[in-house]
Amino acid sequence: MTDKLLVILQIAGRRCALSALDVRSVIETGAITPIPRAPAWIAGITALRSQALTVIDCRRAIGVAGDWPTDHRAAVITEGGHSYALLVDGIEDITTAAGEVGQIPGGFGAEWSRIALGMIETMAGPALLIDLPALLAGPEDIEAAA
Repeated sequence: MTDKLLVILQIAGRRCALSALDVRSVIETGAITPIPRAPAWIAGITALRSQALTVIDCRRAIGVAGDWPTDHRAAVITEGGHSYALLVDGIEDITTAAGEVGQIPGGFGAEWSRIALGMIETMAGPALLIDLPALLAGPEDIEAAA
């Protein structure tokens, strides 16, 4: 993973990373149209150059509560043939990995462990490397597990 380009972003106050190859663009979030009966982590849909994007609220998809400041930008990604706009707190930079992916240190919680491939050292500091399919799947249904 050394020398791999990463997009560094903030989600729920934590530094996270996505492979730059997964991020098609970064957009200012405009009007988001809610989708009736959609799961809570799907904020709605928006358009980018006449293409519909499903808008994912990353905080809700992870399952963390709270309010954090946001710069109203989203990372546009494609996964499984579908396009998504990931609502995040902010997008910091594009940088390179300075090491290999390691274990997630204790104290992050199960919700972060579920959506992260591990901790990676970058030129901007340590970040959680996000597992896109796990993030897009939304939070685990705690009631179903009970």
